[in-house]
Amino acid sequence: MEALKTLTQNEIAEIKSAIGKAEKRTSGELRIFIEDHSEDGPLDRAAFLFGQLKMDKTDLRNGVLIYVAFIDRKFSIIGDYGIHEKVGDEFWDHIKTKMLNHFKTGKVFEGLMDAIHDAGEALAKYFPFVSGDRNELPDDIIFGKEQE
Repeated sequence: MEALKTLTQNEIAEIKSAIGKAEKRTSGELRIFIEDHSEDGPLDRAAFLFGQLKMDKTDLRNGVLIYVAFIDRKFSIIGDYGIHEKVGDEFWDHIKTKMLNHFKTGKVFEGLMDAIHDAGEALAKYFPFVSGDRNELPDDIIFGKEQE
């Protein structure tokens, strides 16, 4: 997988840690799915994976998925309706623009970290952590088409 040649093991560990830290401040769920290619458009693929990963099953419908087709140079970020109704399209467009600016200069790690940070801040603002909250989904990065 090409992404594994670009991201170092330290960067992968930092991404996982950033997801975990973001989720400690919110009841929301944040996941990253990276593959080399997709025959679908990035939004369609992300929407399909959102369901496959059961991100639409969170209690407050506040999951966020960052999707990257690495070699195809396509990506998308989507949120379930609970978070989307709070932040709107402009929020997602802002994150996509920041990611694109990083990706254009080969800074994949930085683009992912910015997206995690921004999504985590919004989740913490609108869905703060509450006592007894449980991590509903794993924090790992998913590489490839493992979930199909």
